Amino acid sequence: GLESRFKNKSSYMRYSCESRIRSYMKEVSSSISTVHPTARDAYKRIVDLMSDKLRSVKYNGCYFDRREEEAVRLCTAEGWFSCQGPFDRDDCPSKHSINPYSNRESRILFSTWNLDHIIEKKRAVVPELAEAVKTRGGREVNWEYFYQLLFTVDNLKLVHIACHKKTNHNLSCDKTKIYRKRKQNHKIS
Repeated sequence: GLESRFKNKSSYMRYSCESRIRSYMKEVSSSISTVHPTARDAYKRIVDLMSDKLRSVKYNGCYFDRREEEAVRLCTAEGWFSCQGPFDRDDCPSKHSINPYSNRESRILFSTWNLDHIIEKKRAVVPELAEAVKTRGGREVNWEYFYQLLFTVDNLKLVHIACHKKTNHNLSCDKTKIYRKRKQNHKIS
């Protein structure tokens, strides 16, 4: 039950994950209109850096690919995924699991599962990035910290639709990680 453009289930699942991550990138990119006009160029540069990094890691498609190393995938070698529970819990109270590798129906059902941002993308991360760029005052924005929050499992949980809480998470970015310490250049006289 795969489209002919996919060689196997792993390539389809990889594509599925890449599509989700790409959609997050589009959202971050399209938020430039909400950035203060004086900070838009800097915001765009950061978006470009994130985009380059995402391309270099193939949009983290490894998360859904059962052929990947255990350390980077979110499923077993057989293709079983387990719900990681709501953002405010360490596990899934209902023990949801699914194997989208098993059949077409499971792949369709799996598309309703979410990669949920623990620190919310729209309410916290993107607005904080826009603010950081605007108020940087000579400081260097730690774009890699924002990249981790937006696109990696450092801040993403795979959750069954029933465990996906749409409420305000009331979590914010770590203020100590927003800016990067500049490297000191010491002159020797």
